[in-house]
Amino acid sequence: MLAEVWRLEGEVLKALGRLPEAEAAYVRALETARAQRARSLELRAATDLAELCAGRGERRTARDLLTPVRDWFTEGFDAPDLRRAAALLKALG
Repeated sequence: MLAEVWRLEGEVLKALGRLPEAEAAYVRALETARAQRARSLELRAATDLAELCAGRGERRTARDLLTPVRDWFTEGFDAPDLRRAAALLKALG
């Protein structure tokens, strides 16, 4: 649950234009989700962080970050979080 709180903090900071702080919040969310083995929360945090990287033109970094997290899933591909991650990866090429 803490991972989701940090991810949401990142969303707020991103909306406020405080991108370095948003990135730090997304990283905390990602690390926390990994430590808790909360795969769905890890996917959300990774997707948000990848979007932030892509927005800065760091497409390869975004792809390298998101691909292994997305690839862990073997079912549920119609879930909104997985669809969002797949769409971002497709846009990143």
